[in-house]
Amino acid sequence: MRGLYSSKTKIRHQIFTEIARMAYDGDDTSILEELPYRIVPGEIATYRDSIFLERAVVGERLRVAMGMSLRSVAEHAPISQGVKASEIEEKYYEPPLINVIKFACNSCPEKRVMVTEGCQGCLEHPCVEVCPKGAISMVDGKSHIDEEKCIKCGKCVSVCPYNAIIKQERPCSQACGMGAIHSDEYGRAEIDQEKCVSCGMCLVSCPFSAIVDKGQIYQTIMALKSETPVYAIVAPAVAGQFAGLKNTQIREAFKAIGFTDLLEVAVGADLCTIEEAKDFMEEVPEKLPFMATSCCPAWSMMAKKMFPKQADCISMALTPMVLTARVIKQKEPDCKIVFVGPCAAKKLEASRKSIRSYVDFVLTFEEVAGMFEARSIDFASLPEGAPLVKASSDGRGFAASGGVAAAVVKAVKRLDPAREVKVVSADGLVNCKKMLQMAKAGKYNGYLLEGMACPGGCIAGAGTIQPLKKSAVSLEQMKKEAIFEESLDTAYENRLGELEKL
Repeated sequence: MRGLYSSKTKIRHQIFTEIARMAYDGDDTSILEELPYRIVPGEIATYRDSIFLERAVVGERLRVAMGMSLRSVAEHAPISQGVKASEIEEKYYEPPLINVIKFACNSCPEKRVMVTEGCQGCLEHPCVEVCPKGAISMVDGKSHIDEEKCIKCGKCVSVCPYNAIIKQERPCSQACGMGAIHSDEYGRAEIDQEKCVSCGMCLVSCPFSAIVDKGQIYQTIMALKSETPVYAIVAPAVAGQFAGLKNTQIREAFKAIGFTDLLEVAVGADLCTIEEAKDFMEEVPEKLPFMATSCCPAWSMMAKKMFPKQADCISMALTPMVLTARVIKQKEPDCKIVFVGPCAAKKLEASRKSIRSYVDFVLTFEEVAGMFEARSIDFASLPEGAPLVKASSDGRGFAASGGVAAAVVKAVKRLDPAREVKVVSADGLVNCKKMLQMAKAGKYNGYLLEGMACPGGCIAGAGTIQPLKKSAVSLEQMKKEAIFEESLDTAYENRLGELEKL
C-alpha cells in the first residue's frame, strides 16, 4: 500500500539500496550471495515461517532488481547466476517485466464469500432470503454457505445487518484491470502476459510482496560512473515524493547521486499537449469519431489490445517522456537519458526498439530513493539550486487524473476559441474499459478521451512513495510554482517540427 511504511516497504527499500551501494562502491556482483544475510540478519524469522524462506525471497528480489529473471525453484542455481550479462549499461529487461515469486505467494483464494464470527443468527436472516441459489442455510443458529452452490454474487454481503458476511478476493487479481491474474495448479498467482499491460497495480496490492518488477538501478549507476553525460528527466509526479526535499533542491539532489543535470518531463507534456490539441482539431470528427490521449502507456496498450478497431483513435503524439528525451538528445546526441517517475509501464515503453535510442533507462521514485540512501544524501544539507521553471502549470498537471485533458482543452480553446471540446476522463483500467466500450458504441463521438491506468493518475503509480492525497496536495503546490500556466506558452513549441524529424 503506497504511503504506508510497512515491512514490505522496508525490504523493498533495502534491496534497492543494496543494489545501488554495490554499484556505487564497485563491488564484485558475486556479493549478491551475501546480501540476503545483510538484509535479513540473525537466526529467527520476522516476516515468514522460516528465515531461509525470507532470504530466498530476498534473493529473487535482488535478481529482478538487477534486471534478471527469476530462478526455477526446481533447480539449484546461485543468486548471481547470469549476472555478468547484467553488468553492462546497455542491459534491457528480460521479459516479462512483472513477475510472481511463486514460493512467496500466499495462494490466496481467487474469490469467496464467507460467514464470520460476527454472525448473530438473527431471526430475519435476510442472507437466506436473498440468495438466488439457495446456498445459505441456518446451521446451529448461524448462517452457513454451501460453497458448491454459491456463485459469489455478494447479495448476502450487502443485506447482512451486522456486516458479518464478507467477500474476499485475491488482492492482486482485484487490482488488475485486465483480468490477467489467475491461479496455477497449486493455487498460486500467475500472470497471463498476453493480457498484462505492466501497470504494476498487482505489485503494490500484494500484501506478501510476491509480485515484483525488474529494474535498472545497477546499469544506471554504471552509466553515471562513466564519462558519458547522463541526464535525469523527472516526471511531474515527483512533487512531494521525497520527504524533506524541496522543489528547489531536486536538481541538486540528482546531481549529488551522479547525474549531469535534470529536466522536467512536464516540458515534454507541454509539447504533447500542443500536438494532441492540433491533432484533435484536425481529425475529430472529420477523420476520427473521437480521440484518446496517449501519455499513459498502460492505458494505451490496454486500448489497443482490447479495442483494436478503435486503435486509430489513440493519439499518435509521442509521450511526454519521449519528447523530453528528444529535447536533450537534440543538443547532446551521445548523452544518456534516465526517466525517473512513478510508472512501471514506462519501463516497458522504454524497452521498445523505437524508444531505446532516446530513453536509455527507467527508474521509479522508489528505486531512486534507494540510490539516495546508498549515497547517504542528506536533503537538509543540500543547497537550493536553480528552480524548475521550464514547464507550465498545465504540463505539470499531467500527473493527476483529468490533467491531460484539461491542458489539451485549454490549448484548443486558444487555437480556436469557437471550438467546443467535450471531454470524458477515466482512471483505473476497469473504468477505462467502460469508457472505451461507450466510445465504441458511439456515445462519445466528437469527444476527447483521457485514460489513466492508475486510480488517481500518475501520482498513484506503482513506483510512488507517498499516499495519493499527500501527493495531490504537493502537485498542486508545484503547479502554483510554475512561472507560466498554459502549455502553448512553452519556449520549446518552435522545436516540435525539428523533434519529429529526429
